Amino acid sequence: MANKAQTGGNIRNEDIARIIEAIGDMLDILGENQFRVRAHRNAAASIRGYTRPLFEVYDAGGPKALTAISGIGEHTAKRIEQLLVTGQLPYYEELKAKVPPGLIELLNVPGLGPKKAKKIYDSLGIKSLKALVEAIEEHRLESLPGFGRKSEENILRGIKQFETMHERILLSEGYPIAREILARLREQPFVERADTAGSLRRMQETIGDIDLLCSSDEPANVMEFFISMPQVAYVLAQGETKSSIVVTNGLQLDLRVVTPEQYGAALQYFTGSKEHNVHLRHIAKVRGFKINEYGVFDVETDQRLAGKTEEEVYAILDMETPPPAIREDRGEIEAAAERRLPNLVELADIKGDFHIHTKWSDGLNSIEEVIAMAKTLGYDFIVISDHAEKLRIAGGLSVRELEEQLEVIAALNEQHADIEILCGMEMNIDNDGEVDFGASVLEKLDVVIGSIHGGFTQPKEKLTARLLKALENPYINIIGHPTGRVLGQRPPYDIDIQAVFKASAETGTFLELNSYPNRLDLKDDHLREAKDVFGCMFTIDTDAHVAGNMTYMEYGVATAQRGWLTKQDVLNTYNMAEVKRMLAQKRP
Repeated sequence: MANKAQTGGNIRNEDIARIIEAIGDMLDILGENQFRVRAHRNAAASIRGYTRPLFEVYDAGGPKALTAISGIGEHTAKRIEQLLVTGQLPYYEELKAKVPPGLIELLNVPGLGPKKAKKIYDSLGIKSLKALVEAIEEHRLESLPGFGRKSEENILRGIKQFETMHERILLSEGYPIAREILARLREQPFVERADTAGSLRRMQETIGDIDLLCSSDEPANVMEFFISMPQVAYVLAQGETKSSIVVTNGLQLDLRVVTPEQYGAALQYFTGSKEHNVHLRHIAKVRGFKINEYGVFDVETDQRLAGKTEEEVYAILDMETPPPAIREDRGEIEAAAERRLPNLVELADIKGDFHIHTKWSDGLNSIEEVIAMAKTLGYDFIVISDHAEKLRIAGGLSVRELEEQLEVIAALNEQHADIEILCGMEMNIDNDGEVDFGASVLEKLDVVIGSIHGGFTQPKEKLTARLLKALENPYINIIGHPTGRVLGQRPPYDIDIQAVFKASAETGTFLELNSYPNRLDLKDDHLREAKDVFGCMFTIDTDAHVAGNMTYMEYGVATAQRGWLTKQDVLNTYNMAEVKRMLAQKRP
């Protein structure tokens, strides 16, 4: 019988992935075999995309069950076993002892990478970000082999990005733990309601501390339960109506408890942005009301008029209730007052995913495994969109390999009557705006995605021209991750985004909202501009490289909501016949 995971309640998949990924980075720094480096990074990616807790997998079948997960070999499975059973991994600690702590800190700089970080450390003895900034200001890096003045500028930009992001985390890092905590709170008999609040409830792409709110007539019981959960690493503060904890992955969660009568007012107050709430309070003041976290009150009599639900708070001001995602004071208050709030796209509206990678290129799962995940998500269709040959670093497919894949997909469609598998491909947009294959190959594909994968620092005119040329290609249906940003790692390309939006609408090319949590590209304000000003249409895709990444769709949908998109704006929400018709409109 397999050992039981003694620390399963405390070690989450994300925590394990961080450690395995760090092992890969340290092996890279130490000059170890690149196969071992890639193996650890692939395993970390697979763990992040795996939807079932690893401790459950281990409890059911031991380390052998772990190796059944794509990307996890025997050695990695044994290390995961050590973490699950003992909560410690000696091999990880041994590597940390070999790698100078300062060097690990340098790895946080977007775009620096293990090899360059080690060269800077070995050549200049730099062991902190502060020292690195000083070295750049003195231009000491440009004399190193493989560096230069441009490298210094890029590294300095990366440091600034890291410092900006350092106080905030990706939405995807905070949302799962908040959902986990909320689920436990809602199970308790003394909790009437519980929700997220703040930037997390508005589903901003990055968040600060995690704010939770619950209603109860027994606040002491709520607080005692909250600070005693197995996810708690330590308690920062405990009060009668507010407590703060730090969970095992280092995130801070703050919980407030209010009475059921106050809950709607508190939820509204702690959800809206500062600007949204100031605007709302101004409207209330004009009408002789006062709004705070305890309710809506008559200014003259101090009589409490509303506050049990959010709907009450907005209704007393003659408004519809704006969805939480758009409470940013960007026109939603006026729309609510005029009864013209949009019916925002919902996760339940999504019928498929246009951007999924498999083992055929740089994904970790087979097409069959992707199909299985799609069925659990209730999808009607998926598009297999592996890389094409010009992106050899990502295992891009040749024409011959693509023809083989077409045959495999045709056979799979015969086997699976309840889902349609479309054959697509992600083409690389080269420096001239051309893609890997010509019309004779592209016409065989159901969907063609065109994406930029290099030359990110080219002049604005050059980058824009590449995208505009690709948009003119009658076979390119979708522009993938249009601005190329990676949150905390790489800024958006310097492009004329309005020219891209205009060409997208004119050519009937869809713009992708890439749901991968560190991309969320296009971002919310770009989505709204592209839709409202230019009339663009969109796809929401996960760019999944692990089958489990397909669940990232919820982050894309949340971003779409923040961009005021409705289901009519999103190709994924249409039935298969309509999808094919709309894709075919651009074809010659």
